Amino acid sequence: MLELQSLFARLKELYPELVEFRRELHMYPELSFEEVNTPNKIADYLRGLGIEVRTEVGGRGVVGLLRGGKTGKTVALRADFDALPIQDEKQVEYKSRIPGVMHACGHDIHTAALLGVARVLSEAKELIAGNIVFIHQFAEEKIPGGAKPMIEDGCLDGVDVIYGAHVWASEPIGTVGVGEGPMMAAMDSFEIEIYGKGGHGATPHLTVDSLVLASQLVLNLQQIVSRRVDPLKPAVVTVGTFSAGNAFNVIPHTAKLTGTVRSFDEDVRDLIEESIGQIAASTCEGAGATAKYHFTRGYPAVWNHTDETLRVEQLAKLLIGDDKVKRMTPIMGGEDFSYYLQKVPGTFFFVGGGNPEINATYPHHHPRFDVDERSMLITGELFISAVFDYLSEGIIKPDPREEVNANIQI
Repeated sequence: MLELQSLFARLKELYPELVEFRRELHMYPELSFEEVNTPNKIADYLRGLGIEVRTEVGGRGVVGLLRGGKTGKTVALRADFDALPIQDEKQVEYKSRIPGVMHACGHDIHTAALLGVARVLSEAKELIAGNIVFIHQFAEEKIPGGAKPMIEDGCLDGVDVIYGAHVWASEPIGTVGVGEGPMMAAMDSFEIEIYGKGGHGATPHLTVDSLVLASQLVLNLQQIVSRRVDPLKPAVVTVGTFSAGNAFNVIPHTAKLTGTVRSFDEDVRDLIEESIGQIAASTCEGAGATAKYHFTRGYPAVWNHTDETLRVEQLAKLLIGDDKVKRMTPIMGGEDFSYYLQKVPGTFFFVGGGNPEINATYPHHHPRFDVDERSMLITGELFISAVFDYLSEGIIKPDPREEVNANIQI
């Protein structure tokens, strides 16, 4: 534990550098699948630490490999670095300089924190009994995402375990959230086009009204979760867009609905996909219309492995105290970290970043989203602790002479 405390102290020394790197990313964000400068900056930073670097992994990903001073297993740590198509409305010196693009989900925080961890561990590599893989992932925000192609390109080759973290604006700074089993939902989408028979608004009897049928379909789809899905299994079916017509006195020939589906169990996922198609077809056929239905499967659900979740939970309690560590209920948001967990054991945890004192109170994907940058320190300490604890094959016990929380002052 004394060695870890020195590493934590070093991370804290690097905090101004991490803030600078994070703010640079925040000012110059790049959209999913369009990242060019961001991966270059990450790769340059890792190379400067003497870490072996692969670029263009799966497309635009960056993977660093740090070989420890002793032989052992391999731990992977992951951060994402893409931004969102949102206009930054914050009034801060580091607001986005790119019109219509901003880091509204904390990926800049994740990236800077992992780079800080890479620097600390590279300076202490002789203490590491194994290898560390630093996965910097592109395109988490946009299906099909960057995780799957990076895995296909070998980012998990030789990896025994993986850890990922997400800063969480709805939880206060100084807290950590964990959960084993289902943690984040599978996220799918659907599109339904209805083809009726258009005509004049004054002669509806001569038409097959696609707009009315689409309206009816929106209501009929609400019966899927309430009447077809096991009430003990969470699910969401949401219609997000409704497009039909362009004149007040014309009954449109076509109408279009799009929406999202969220679930945790694969059987529920299959049931909902089939049910939407059945209901769309029957609703339209009964009125003489037809429906064209397309269902797109996005990221699968994030299922955290028990052993690694318990590891992170216990380490977090040692670092910040039992009362600051929360067992979280599953979240209906999606994450392609799920693909990593399908390949190797691991866990995805949450680090509080909310702080009303600095106006960090807005939700993720909001134009004024921001978080307390000290969340990078907690993320970093947990990553470092998990690495050493996993490679030493046992939960680290605190030295009773030390104050566990000495390095994080919240």
